[in-house]
Amino acid sequence: MHKKYSIGMILIAIYIVFVFTIPPLVFEKSVTPILAGITIIMVAIYVILGLDIIHRTVIAMFGAVLSIILAIILGSMVAEDSLHFVIESVDFNTIGLLLGMMILVAILGETGVFHQVGIKLGKISKGNVWILMLLLCTFTSIASMFVDNVTTILLMIPVTLSITRTLGIHPIPFIIAQVLVSNIGGAATLIGDPPNILIGSAAGIDFNSFIVYMGPTIAVVFGFSLLLIKLFFKNELKSEQKLEQKEDVQELMHRDENVIVIHHKGLLIKSLIVLVGVIILFSLQTITHLEVSIVAIGGAAVLLIISRVSLERILHEVDWATLLFFVGLFVIVGVAEHAGLITILAKLAIGITGGDPWITFVMVIWLAGIASAFVDNIPFTTTMIPLIHTLNVDPTIASSFGPESGFQFSPLWWALALGADLGGNGTLIGSSAGVVAAGLSQKFGHHISFVRWIKIGFPFMLITLVVGTVVLYGFLLLMQ
Repeated sequence: MHKKYSIGMILIAIYIVFVFTIPPLVFEKSVTPILAGITIIMVAIYVILGLDIIHRTVIAMFGAVLSIILAIILGSMVAEDSLHFVIESVDFNTIGLLLGMMILVAILGETGVFHQVGIKLGKISKGNVWILMLLLCTFTSIASMFVDNVTTILLMIPVTLSITRTLGIHPIPFIIAQVLVSNIGGAATLIGDPPNILIGSAAGIDFNSFIVYMGPTIAVVFGFSLLLIKLFFKNELKSEQKLEQKEDVQELMHRDENVIVIHHKGLLIKSLIVLVGVIILFSLQTITHLEVSIVAIGGAAVLLIISRVSLERILHEVDWATLLFFVGLFVIVGVAEHAGLITILAKLAIGITGGDPWITFVMVIWLAGIASAFVDNIPFTTTMIPLIHTLNVDPTIASSFGPESGFQFSPLWWALALGADLGGNGTLIGSSAGVVAAGLSQKFGHHISFVRWIKIGFPFMLITLVVGTVVLYGFLLLMQ
C-alpha cells in the first residue's frame, strides 16, 4: 500500500510540474488557475482510481466537493449558485435508470433463477469444460444485454465458482472469460453497460436505436471473442479436461437446480412479467416519450408493491456506492466543462485529425478504448461526453455526421460507446464488471492479479477493437 501511495504522489507531482511549465514554454500560454486546479483534481482522481488506493466512491465525492470549493475560491462560481450548479450537473436520468434496474434485479435475484440457469448449463455441458465455457459465456453475454453487466457478474460468478468447484477445475479462466463477454454483450443495448446509459441519456438515444446501430457490430465481435477465448485458454482448458473426474460430473448431474426457485415461483413469475414489461416500454420510447429512468423506477415500484418483499432488504442490495460515484463524477466533469477544459480538448482533437469526420471517428474509438483499459470506463465516458458534444458542432464534422447527412445520431456517439465498452476489457481496472469479479473471486479464495488479467485482456481488447472498428465503420456507411 505504501508503494502505491508513493507511485501516486509521484505521478500527481509530475503532472503538477507539467501543467505549470510546459504550456508557457511550448505554447507560450499560461493555464488559468481554475483550469489548472480542476485538471490536477481530475488527474489525481484517475491516478487514485487506477492504483485502487481509496474507494472510488469516496474519492469521487471528495473530488466533487473540492472542485466546487476551488471554483468558488477562484471566483469562477458564486457560492450561492453552487447547489443549483450541482443539480444541473448531475444526470438524474442515468441515476434513476440505474436505481430502478438495481431494484428489479435485486428482487429477481431473490428467486434463485440465475443459480438455476447456471446449474442447468453445467448439466448440458456434461462436464466438458469447453462446452461449459461456451454456454456460460453465451448466457452471460445475452443477460448483460438486458441487465447491466455489473449486476450480471455479481449474480453469475458465485454460480460459476460453485460449478467449477464441483467439477474440480480452476475457475479463473471462466471468470475472466465471462467478464470479457459481459462487457461485449452489454455494449449492444442502452442498459447493458453503464457507459451506454450515460451516452444514451446525453445524446437522447432511445433503446431501439441503440440495438439497431450497435447490435450487428457487437454480434460479429462476440463471434470473434469466442474464438479468441478458445485460443487464449486452449492449454488451460485442455489440462482441465484431463483432470476431470467421472464422479465429479455425476455429482453435478444430480444437483437440484430448482431447490431455490421452487420456493419462489410466484415471485419469479411476477419479476419476469415486470422486467419484460419494462423492456417493452424501453423499446416503445419513441412512441411513449417516457424517459428510461421513469420506466425503470416505475417498474421497480410496481414490483415492490406486488411482490411484497422486504423493502429494507432490497434497498440493502442496491449498490448505493456506485450511484454516489456517478454523482461525484458528474459534478467534477461539470466543473471541468465550466472551466473550459472540454473546449480546449475539442480544439486539440480537431487539430490532430484535421477536422476529418471519419478520422475523428476512428480516433474516438481508439482513444476511448486505450484510455478505458487503464481508467474505469465510467469516469472516462463521463469526461468524454461533453467533448463529443463539442466535436459534433464543428462545421466540418456536423456537415458529414449531422441529420442532413442521413445519420439519425452522430457516429461519434457509437464510436465512444464501442471504444469505452470494449476498452474496459484491457485491464483488471478497466471496467466495473472486472473490478467486481476480482473482488468476488478474492472473497472465495481465488486471486486474479493485474498481470494475469492483462496477458489475456489486453490482446483480447486490441483484436476486438480492430474488428469492431471495421464492422461499425462499414455498417454506418450502409445505414447512411
